Amino acid sequence: MSLVAPHGTKKELVSRLLGDSARAREIERARGMSRVQVSTREAGDILMIGIGAFSPLIGFMGRDEYESVLADMRLASSDPGVLWPLPVTLAVESPDFAVGDEIALYEGDLLLATMRVEEIYEVDRKRECEAVYMGQGTRNSEEFWRLADEEHPGVRQVMASGRYYVAGPVVVLSEKDFRQRYGDAYLTPADARKLFADRGWQDIAAFQTRKPMHRSQEYFCKVAQELVDGLFIHAVVGSPAADEVDAEIRFACYQALVENYFNGERTVLGVLPLEMRYAGPREALLHAIIRQNFGCSQILIGRDHAGVGDFYGLFEAQAIFDTLWEDALVIRPIKIDWTFWSKKNGGMASLKTAPTDDPDDRVVLSGSKFRWMLHQRRAGEVPPEFSRPEVLRILEKYFSRLSAIKTR
Repeated sequence: MSLVAPHGTKKELVSRLLGDSARAREIERARGMSRVQVSTREAGDILMIGIGAFSPLIGFMGRDEYESVLADMRLASSDPGVLWPLPVTLAVESPDFAVGDEIALYEGDLLLATMRVEEIYEVDRKRECEAVYMGQGTRNSEEFWRLADEEHPGVRQVMASGRYYVAGPVVVLSEKDFRQRYGDAYLTPADARKLFADRGWQDIAAFQTRKPMHRSQEYFCKVAQELVDGLFIHAVVGSPAADEVDAEIRFACYQALVENYFNGERTVLGVLPLEMRYAGPREALLHAIIRQNFGCSQILIGRDHAGVGDFYGLFEAQAIFDTLWEDALVIRPIKIDWTFWSKKNGGMASLKTAPTDDPDDRVVLSGSKFRWMLHQRRAGEVPPEFSRPEVLRILEKYFSRLSAIKTR
């Protein structure tokens, strides 16, 4: 038995993270390099390149690669074109270095990586945003921009970034403190592949999550478990959006669910130190590539995957998989319909399985309404069919603490 191959024509993980002895030498060399501050998103991308989660990328994209990704979702440097749906770029406002230089990439005072500059180019950030973020939820460019500047965090980040992109391979020197914070749940693709192989798994379904899981998500994770050898609950713990729950609190919620409601022999909980782009369907493809690199053969794609507001169609992230060319991906989507608690069934159901189309039969509660209830100290109004009590207790305590801080 063998796991699915990593993404790319070479079918191997591409890691740019140095070992201890080589790392010490590179850190010393970095002292003489120009320092460049990176954003939290770029810091996450550096780590993804370092551990091989972004295989086959070895660094930040040059213009040809960038333009090919925007236009065709392909890497221009590969033949045949390898699927890559989102630009991975390093932005600066006014570079004080030149092509051929080596630079040191910092997040605050922490040295993350060094980079050999191969290209510096100016970009049209509005064009990038329209290519990446404008889904079926907005009909045209004018409507998109009427909403995007204020309501789309991915667009805001791109538009606030520097005018120039810097391209070149990186050498990664730090994994930050994720292993200390999350212990065994912090897995590199190589770690995960070894763990899956040691368990004798071949078919693994990945579930991408960035919010506390509710009963609908638990339901379709368990539906997937009936089809595969194991489930990989892979939680994004990069910097959250302003209105999202802190990563450590979300992780505690996932732990409570796995410990109390999942078969531990068939479930692995891991964390992914990446920042969300909220790019809807294109980001769903990136999430699939990452999980293929981790050894997963399938990925769960539900309603509005990687979405924000009304920028994308509810099932647009599912439909994009049907537009890909043959062999673009090895990993396959498990497409989940709208799920809810059916009063008549006395359990979870979907639009495909519910015995009636009566809206009154359904307990549907959005994540945003759920958060609003907790913010308003109205946890008692959350239907028990929506959230497990262990999760609700963690979140109620968290939001109570937030409310106390705000009223001081």
